[in-house]
Amino acid sequence: MILINITIGFLGLLIGSFLNVVIYRVPRGESIVKPGSHCPTCGHILRAWELIPVISFLIQKGQCRNCQSPISWRDPVVELLTGILFFSTATVSLRLDTHPARLLLNLIFMAMLIALSLIDLDTFRLPDVLTLPLLVIGILGAFLIPGNPSGWESVLSALGVGGIFWTIALFYPQGMGLGDVKLVAALGAFLGFPSIFLAIFVGSFMGAVIGFILIFTGQKRFRQQMPFGPYLAFGAMVALFWGTRIIDWYWTFV
Repeated sequence: MILINITIGFLGLLIGSFLNVVIYRVPRGESIVKPGSHCPTCGHILRAWELIPVISFLIQKGQCRNCQSPISWRDPVVELLTGILFFSTATVSLRLDTHPARLLLNLIFMAMLIALSLIDLDTFRLPDVLTLPLLVIGILGAFLIPGNPSGWESVLSALGVGGIFWTIALFYPQGMGLGDVKLVAALGAFLGFPSIFLAIFVGSFMGAVIGFILIFTGQKRFRQQMPFGPYLAFGAMVALFWGTRIIDWYWTFV
């Protein structure tokens, strides 16, 4: 089993490299397929050995081989983060005897959450080109693949939390965007009930804590816009990894 987990972790490193392309190009309306990977400063087309996750960044000392412009440190961080989360997802899923197709679904879920989080951090937007396919994949996976949530539970969870967030966005558009509504609906489709409420609670709590720290340290002003997507994504990851245990503990405690 550990060999499978490690293999999926290395796959995550490769997917992380692709996610860097998605994070950079999607907000700009560019194709994620053409042209091939290149330096955004000089247009140098990257060769295979310049695309090795993390290692290429270290070999090139964090700069383009052609024009010496700096490569963002975030690129290898995204690759490492994706590898770690893929490894963790595989470990948890295989321990729970998850259906192989649902493991694949969870890996897609994880990759999309990473891309959406960083795009939201950069642009304060959650693009439909990612949130809507995530919603559709979650619902279709629930109908076609054995496991939790079931198909109709996925649909009802997506409609329920999506409707709640849509109402909030309707009356308080300064604090909630429609991108958040679509993302939380997609999370509901993937997580089902009651895990989606755990994800929202954890995400909201983390967002409030981080927001308070940023305001207290003078990095943000009160009522200044903050991206909510990364905190929802964090809450969803917590719910995916430990949701059942946390909910069981809660009901035992109550």
